[in-house]
Amino acid sequence: MGFIVSQRFDVIVVGGGPSGLTAAQRLASRGFKVLVVERGRRPGSKNVYGGRIYAHVLDRLYPEYVKEAPVERWVRKERLTMLTKDSGVTVEFEAKSVEHKSFTAYLTNFTEWLSRKAEAAGALIVTETPVDSLVIRDGRVVGVRSGADEVYGDVVIVAEGINRLVLESSGLTPKLQPSVVGLGVKEVIKLGRGEINERFNLDDDEGLAWALAGYPTHYVPGGAFIYTNKDAITLGIVVYLEHGAKLDVPVHELIEEFRLHPFISRLLKGGQLLEYSAHLTPIAGLGAMPDRLYGNGYLVVGDAAGFLLHLGVLIRGVDFAMESGNLAAEAVVKAHDEGRYDEEALSVYWRLLNESFILREFRAFRNAHKVLNNPRLYSDYVMLMNSFMARYFDVDGTPRRIWDTFMSSKGKLTLTDMARDALSLVMNL
Repeated sequence: MGFIVSQRFDVIVVGGGPSGLTAAQRLASRGFKVLVVERGRRPGSKNVYGGRIYAHVLDRLYPEYVKEAPVERWVRKERLTMLTKDSGVTVEFEAKSVEHKSFTAYLTNFTEWLSRKAEAAGALIVTETPVDSLVIRDGRVVGVRSGADEVYGDVVIVAEGINRLVLESSGLTPKLQPSVVGLGVKEVIKLGRGEINERFNLDDDEGLAWALAGYPTHYVPGGAFIYTNKDAITLGIVVYLEHGAKLDVPVHELIEEFRLHPFISRLLKGGQLLEYSAHLTPIAGLGAMPDRLYGNGYLVVGDAAGFLLHLGVLIRGVDFAMESGNLAAEAVVKAHDEGRYDEEALSVYWRLLNESFILREFRAFRNAHKVLNNPRLYSDYVMLMNSFMARYFDVDGTPRRIWDTFMSSKGKLTLTDMARDALSLVMNL
């Protein structure tokens, strides 16, 4: 499809992901004439995501989602593993509560569901149309450009994702630096529901969220994840891009090695590879945010705004994306009431972000990236924990006092290193 160049819109949304579609739905339901421009064949087709969505924003914006949304499994089990080539130390938390706190999903299906909500509200969605740049006249964004075509609107909401090519080509943000992004590689493995339930000790509607560190990234900063869907397993690797040069194998080989690890391969035995994908992901919190999230005639939301919170075990993006889209819609409504879409009128978006959980949480964890960028967390401490457990449980008639075993397992780590790192974790995560 292409632009409907004879029309002018109140709002143009660049990108049909969770943030853009939420903004479109909220505005269209208020009577705004909204165009969503999506470069993929369908909304969500370009999304790459691990597979877990936190539901608290949906409770407010789409309370009917429990019955309607394409939920795979409700997460009841959390697991963290420090993995080496031949051993692993695991911590697990399980809850049997029926509360709907988070769920696994295919983001493509979830995004399609959001697109139907936006269209039902009256938004027009145009697919297979890449936006090359914003149309800027006299210092104000007045529309978007695709090839030789231009379409105009009173305000543009940029929801293009972490690859901020539109903002960059329009001179509104500098190029991404390796220090603020990670490279994620994901596979989806088809497996029978009964096999998933048995191998991961789950009931039909129960899901597992599993984070792993150490061997999956060859002990450089990053990690691995596994999520259970109804009839498939999603597994992936994320490597902090600035540490990518330290890898001894390409990233695409890391995920194959991870899948073939004896602890993982036995869980996936008989599975069929359905999907392989890769994408950049923001990892630096506030450090991944553009200098400005609003200006004359435009707002920036979702991953394009750097709104992914990476806390090692907890990784959240969709809830921040949807809320930022909702707040952008509120800002547009308030600017419309003033009869202008200049920088001053749209600055209300920044105020709304500050009052919301988004910037409160990002500021609370503003140093998380610096802490998680510590290579010792993925190498020395993984080795320490596995060495300690192996030594402690090796019964051969030799006394295994905890302190002595610990000291003989710590390798090159000093007690000063450990005290400093422990304090940093406690203070910033």
